[in-house]
Amino acid sequence: MNRPKMATEKGVPSNSRVMMLLGQLERMNGDIVRQAETARQVTAKILHLIQTQEKSGKEVMSKGSSGMEVILASLESTRDVQTILNILSILTELLTVGRGRRVGVFVSKGGTGILFHTLLSASKEMPPSEELMLQLHSLLAKVGPKDRKFGVAARLSGALNVTVNLIKQNLQNPKLLLPCLQVLRVYSTNSVNAISLGKNGVVELLFKVLAPYSKKNTSLLKVALDALGALLKSKTNARRAADGGYVPILLALYADWHRNDARHRHMLIRKGLLVCLRNITNIKLGRKAFVEADGMRVLYNSSTECLPVRTLDPLVNTSSLIMRKCFPKNRLPLPTIKSAFVFQLPHVPGTGPAGRTYSQGPGGRTDPQRCSKTSQKVDDVVDESDDNDEADTENDTENEEDEKDQQSPNDDIETDLNKLHPRKGPGRPYEELRVYERFFVELSEDFQGFNFESSKSSSNTSLSSPFSSSVAPVRSPPRPIIVPTAQAFSPKHTLSLPGLPKDPQLPPPASASSPPAPLTPLQLDNIHVSKDQEKTEDSHIPTTDRRDRTLSPLGRPPTEAQTIEKDLAHVLERVSLDALDGVLPLDADEAHIGVKQDDVSVTRQIQSPLLLGGLSARRSGGGGSNWSSDCGSEGPEDEAAEGAVLEVPDTALLLPLHDPDLYVEMVKGTLSVPQYAEVAYPDYFGHVAPTFREPLLERVYGVQRAKIFQDIERLIHPNDILDKVVYDLDIPSCPVIEDDGESLKFNSQFESGNLRKAVQVRKFEYDLVLNSDINSNHYHQWFYFEVSGMKVGTTYRFNIINCEKSNSQFNYGMQALMYSVQEAISGSPRWVRTGTDICYYKNHFARSSIAAGGLKGKSYYTLTFSINFKHKDDVCYFAYHYPYTYSTLKMHLSKLEALRTPQIYLRQDVLCETLGGNGCPLLTITAMPESNSNDHICQFRNRPLIFLSARVHPGETNASWVMKGTLEFLMGSSPLANSLRESYIFKIVPMLNPDGVINGNHRCSLSGEDLNRQWQSPNLELHPTIYHTKSLLQYLAHIQRAPLVFCDYHGHSRKKNVFMYGCSVKETVWQSNISATSSDLQEDLAYRALPKILSQIAPAFSMASCSFVVERSKESTARVVVWREIGVQRSYTMESTLCGCDQGKYKGLQIGTRELEEMGAQFCVALLRLKRLTGLRNHQHLLDLESDIIGSQAKVVSSSCPTTYVLDEDEPSFLEAIDYSAESNDEDLEAENERAAEVREHPDLLEQLSDSDNHRE
Repeated sequence: MNRPKMATEKGVPSNSRVMMLLGQLERMNGDIVRQAETARQVTAKILHLIQTQEKSGKEVMSKGSSGMEVILASLESTRDVQTILNILSILTELLTVGRGRRVGVFVSKGGTGILFHTLLSASKEMPPSEELMLQLHSLLAKVGPKDRKFGVAARLSGALNVTVNLIKQNLQNPKLLLPCLQVLRVYSTNSVNAISLGKNGVVELLFKVLAPYSKKNTSLLKVALDALGALLKSKTNARRAADGGYVPILLALYADWHRNDARHRHMLIRKGLLVCLRNITNIKLGRKAFVEADGMRVLYNSSTECLPVRTLDPLVNTSSLIMRKCFPKNRLPLPTIKSAFVFQLPHVPGTGPAGRTYSQGPGGRTDPQRCSKTSQKVDDVVDESDDNDEADTENDTENEEDEKDQQSPNDDIETDLNKLHPRKGPGRPYEELRVYERFFVELSEDFQGFNFESSKSSSNTSLSSPFSSSVAPVRSPPRPIIVPTAQAFSPKHTLSLPGLPKDPQLPPPASASSPPAPLTPLQLDNIHVSKDQEKTEDSHIPTTDRRDRTLSPLGRPPTEAQTIEKDLAHVLERVSLDALDGVLPLDADEAHIGVKQDDVSVTRQIQSPLLLGGLSARRSGGGGSNWSSDCGSEGPEDEAAEGAVLEVPDTALLLPLHDPDLYVEMVKGTLSVPQYAEVAYPDYFGHVAPTFREPLLERVYGVQRAKIFQDIERLIHPNDILDKVVYDLDIPSCPVIEDDGESLKFNSQFESGNLRKAVQVRKFEYDLVLNSDINSNHYHQWFYFEVSGMKVGTTYRFNIINCEKSNSQFNYGMQALMYSVQEAISGSPRWVRTGTDICYYKNHFARSSIAAGGLKGKSYYTLTFSINFKHKDDVCYFAYHYPYTYSTLKMHLSKLEALRTPQIYLRQDVLCETLGGNGCPLLTITAMPESNSNDHICQFRNRPLIFLSARVHPGETNASWVMKGTLEFLMGSSPLANSLRESYIFKIVPMLNPDGVINGNHRCSLSGEDLNRQWQSPNLELHPTIYHTKSLLQYLAHIQRAPLVFCDYHGHSRKKNVFMYGCSVKETVWQSNISATSSDLQEDLAYRALPKILSQIAPAFSMASCSFVVERSKESTARVVVWREIGVQRSYTMESTLCGCDQGKYKGLQIGTRELEEMGAQFCVALLRLKRLTGLRNHQHLLDLESDIIGSQAKVVSSSCPTTYVLDEDEPSFLEAIDYSAESNDEDLEAENERAAEVREHPDLLEQLSDSDNHRE
């Protein structure tokens, strides 16, 4: 070895005592063996100086000093034991201080290899020096964690065997055993070393070290458990431990330490035992051994005792993780995980979800309505391959991350530059697309037959205009509909909503020629245009009348309603609550019920149930808690007939776009696969958004753990479980199972309903199973069901046990929604956020690899929440989000038609017919030209197009509420709405997936496929709505009229706020690290303008959450296809949260329909501002405006969230930090109304108004 030349750092005296001694030692290195005595003396003096003088150690380890090299060279060359001991002591003193930096220097100088060399040399001495081995292993234990190659060097040098042999020879020598185990712990972190050590019997050796509770040698036991835990990470070692019968030993030791460690002073030892159990149970054999050793009971009992002590949470969490892993995996309590309903496709695709579903069994083909138990091939059998040797390795029971979220966010980014540039041309010949010309009449309309003078002088709504509607007539259903009718009653029963304007005098009964004026709704057309502008609660429901919006009842002559009542009179007589064969009294003095009524009152009375003809089941009373049918015993009925009458506020007066009777009329034309025979109360009555705030629910500490322990109790105490089925859609003739009244009643047989099975597991606890999307065996998330028969003062727990996403906003403040019929009767017809003890976690139900498409161990997740009902015998509805049915859309469109003034160009077309036979509406909205002059007609035809769509995913109901806000704003009479209509032609497909919405699907259409993944190559038969919508866009591209903006409204289940996804070549390249030329990166910043504007004016919108990266997995979505194939630069997906906001005015609040509709209106305002940007011819001015927006946005967005790339399935970290203390401040809309009035008088102020708002924070 080359001798190092002594060097000193500048500033360190070269004649210092320690440096002189090191120089002397350096000179002896060549002949240190013959000068052993001198070497002992010199090293002893150096050790003394370092121990007594702190500066001596600093001099040796100083940056320019070569003292470490000299010491290591002497250690390597000497053979004298005492000299070696002195040098090891010197090194120990030097490496004890320095926060690891000195150890790093030691490793970089090759010190680890020299220590191993010394260890091997010392081991050859017989007997080896105990003190030398103690010093060497102590130093190795200190150095090992800092040396990445420590394990490999130990194995290659043979040091592993030396240490193992030393442990075997010194099991009764704690002094030497402790450092040896410390080094063994470091060795074992290397997986190859762990296998090698296991083969050498080290696992069995370490079990000899473990001992029952004792106050002696606790440090030794802790280190031994750490080493054993590291070894058991290997599957081979874990199998060896399980085969050797060590699992019961570990459980017994844990129980002993838990029982005796009353003061919790040895928690680390208990944790070490649990870690060993956790690693063994990662394999199937270990889990089996754990269950056979009654480990579930041992850990459950011990953990229950630890729960009150917060400092023992690490023990409880690890125990919970082990028990959840070992909980036997069960299949869902279903005959098949395929949907309870099946729709026969025109042809079965060879691939895709529908093809796989059909290939799993012939049951669906033989029964076009419902799967058959007997003919079904078992599609969720137990598959032995599901049991991986390595189980899911979860770090914490309160932190479950999806596998794909562990991947790098860059994995999904598109890196093919050819795919990042829009294609040229629509890709289809014009001859094929020419048929879509009929949907663009406005582009060739000359208005020669239209009387513009009369339209200007008219202020009433005109339904006879040739430009109002071209909707095809809706086909009648195959059977009649039985619905409740409005009944006459005394004025004393009049109810009104709190906070609404109340007329002290009720209007007299209205005739057909003089309908009552409706109460004014939320005026979205007068929406505020500043993001942080405050407003009062009352400002949401203005009290001023709108003269141009007086509507006739239902928008049709009253004689039609009378005709409906006459046709259904014979059926209504069958609805009785006194007896099955009884009828309701019709005397004037009896329950104030009449047969007919032409007027509309503030309240309306209905009879329960709301049935469509042909259903034999009936419910009693307003609560609907009792049922009778042909497949079960009759339950007790209400004693009084008064329960049959429900008096609720007439929401037709409170909501201008809602009318219960019109809703039922629309239901008649809605075709569902199950042929639904009921109308849900919330859809019939409507929803009046509450005026109070609904904050995000603060998560209770340990709630998830508590729920998991309750689930584990089922396995430990199976006799306490009722396991009673109370609702089952797989029993077609009788889904509601009768009992003695001790169970809740469930129902989901109405439009958009989704609940397949309800099982009562405890007296007040129910497991609920959701139905798969039709022609699919997964996508369980959306739920909408009815509950009745509840008791007051009782806490019920609902567990939805087959959710699929690995995390949910239910873990971060989101609550389910509930609609109470009793509350509606009391004057509050609305959905409210509800539920306590809410959490979302992985459960013990799993799909087989066959059913999961080859994915092994695909677990389901449980959404659990508790509820206390306020009213006895209430009828309550629960939903994932605010329901918005297809029939609701048709009703709203019909009412919007009535809002049309002569100045509004509105046309409704049926784009196509869906697989289920339902129409897909297409709306065209713009402003009528001022006259039929050439200039005005030219301006009309050449307006830029805006293309909007929504609800391609049925479970994302918030998208429909945002669309509702957009449509109301567009049909409004405010100056902003007028200007917007004059600026653009709007083409709107408000519901891309009507069949999925109707049948309660979460994500798919009747083909069992996600329609938003079919835009690249949609099939005319299987994906008609996507095929024709894309064809509309291709036609526009062919005639050089591609939309200025395309936006698809969606909902997001994992993130807060409202945000956008767009498409940008530059931002995609930045995120993917691919090489690109400057020409490839040339891109207009216009794609950012609209979201930036929204971030300024929309309180719920977050620019920080937006992303403009193109991902491979999204290449067949609407956003990417329209950008790439149609050439629309501003192609967006606008995602609205299902939960709430964590920034801005609504921070800490759950989102409601009012905020969603406001978002839709604000989107319109943003388009108006976008017109100003795109209308500027000077491109530099556009960039300047962009810079202004960027600058003002920087003041709004927190610097703590500079998100530039967001995955669609991105999840927040568990228990994300949410500032609940910040409350948004409200201020009234007076300033906005004043500005709106100024605009009416001075239209030229509009641009100033929009521009000034850009700079408001």
